[in-house]
Amino acid sequence: MSLTLGNLFILTAPSGAGKSSLIKALLEKHQCSDAHNNMMQVSVSHTTRKPRPGEVDGVHYHFVERGEFEGLIDQGEFFEWAEVFGNYYGTSKIVIEKTLREGVDVFLDIDWQGARQVKSQIPDTATVFVAPPSREELERRLNSRGQDSADVIAQRMDKAVSEISHYHEFDYIVVNDDFEAALAELDAIVMTRRLRKEKQIIRHQKLFDNLLGK
Repeated sequence: MSLTLGNLFILTAPSGAGKSSLIKALLEKHQCSDAHNNMMQVSVSHTTRKPRPGEVDGVHYHFVERGEFEGLIDQGEFFEWAEVFGNYYGTSKIVIEKTLREGVDVFLDIDWQGARQVKSQIPDTATVFVAPPSREELERRLNSRGQDSADVIAQRMDKAVSEISHYHEFDYIVVNDDFEAALAELDAIVMTRRLRKEKQIIRHQKLFDNLLGK
């Protein structure tokens, strides 16, 4: 895929580390003021799991049946896909590529395996690992949700260890201890990616042509 004005970001973290809250807060911040007039959005993944309370089809996920998802796999429609806790999750190729060409920054909330798959296809992707401040705090956050049984939380903690063991594969690391500090760090990563030479040349090509008398 050729270089685009939009930036692709992957945020990976164990469940309970707060990556979804960070993405939501960042998007809300930039809805009011964006120095480069560049929009942001979260990629809406496909999944075969059932919606949780408050989740809306097409907003939080595209909820599909298992057979439909497997058909999309066979058609090569996903940048990445994985089966987690018995459910499929996948990221659409066509939607992501179109959105980046339009100059929109896209955020993917996926695991380390998905991050690896996407990075291999789009090396320009910025990968960010969001870590909890401690194992104890992570378990406390999972319990405070009140949504999962003790067995499910134990499974999530085991999966967290596996997820965290891949932290060194990512371009950036943000520790979500103080939420506002973590948000500021994520915002700085976004602005750094936008200000790279390659993106600025695309964004300001007409300006440089004018300055050089072309």
